[in-house]
Amino acid sequence: MLTGLLLSPVITKAQDTAEETSAGDTTEMMMEEEVAPDPAPVMADDEIVVEDQPFHQIIKDKFIEGDPTFMTPVLICLILGLAVALERIITLNLSTTNTKKLLAKVEDALDQGGIEAAKDVTKSTKGPVASIFTQGLMRYSEGIEMVEKSIIAYGSVEMGRLEKGLVWISLFISLAPMLGFMGTVIGMIGAFDSIEAAGDISPSLVAGGIKIALLTTVAGLIVAIILQLFYNYCVAKIDSLVNDMEDASITLVDILVKHKLTK
Repeated sequence: MLTGLLLSPVITKAQDTAEETSAGDTTEMMMEEEVAPDPAPVMADDEIVVEDQPFHQIIKDKFIEGDPTFMTPVLICLILGLAVALERIITLNLSTTNTKKLLAKVEDALDQGGIEAAKDVTKSTKGPVASIFTQGLMRYSEGIEMVEKSIIAYGSVEMGRLEKGLVWISLFISLAPMLGFMGTVIGMIGAFDSIEAAGDISPSLVAGGIKIALLTTVAGLIVAIILQLFYNYCVAKIDSLVNDMEDASITLVDILVKHKLTK
């Protein structure tokens, strides 16, 4: 009994000391958790690479992934089609003529110097409209009917010159998707060959062939869309020039009839 009473304060004091130590450790752990900064968000390596890559590098990578064997013909169609389209656009814009101003000059020349003066005006002016006027004025001595026939005949010639090269753009518009679809078919054949050789359908086996198939198809469609825009612009420009030629030719005939009556 006496021993228990003597040891009781010692045990109580030891317990109090242990509780204080435990409470201190808990407080320190809580302070460390509060002080510790939040972990920084981890970004995937693939996302960082994609964001840092420039556009032309992405195109280059996709070109290589799609297999240059199938992508190169599609790229050639794009280059050749753009070359022809740009040449046509430049030529058509240079062929544009201010028909009202030209008609006014021709009429003034007829009043002041006659047919020869009008010929000089049309010969010094560039464009299909001026060329048609020159051909019509050269037939003035044969009568108004010959002037009209000459204008109609030479108008067809000038229209053919304006449409020169459009058939090549149309060819590349049709050819690019076909080449892309051919790559698609060949890629799918390769995918099925891999399945047959492995005897099992695994995504890793067919992913390569399907990727080639999709990339070549997309490339062919993109080329066709780009060239189609240029083709439609050229067609619209040619239609505008042809309408100007027809209107100006009718006005020229009226001016020549008026000049002949007042002569």
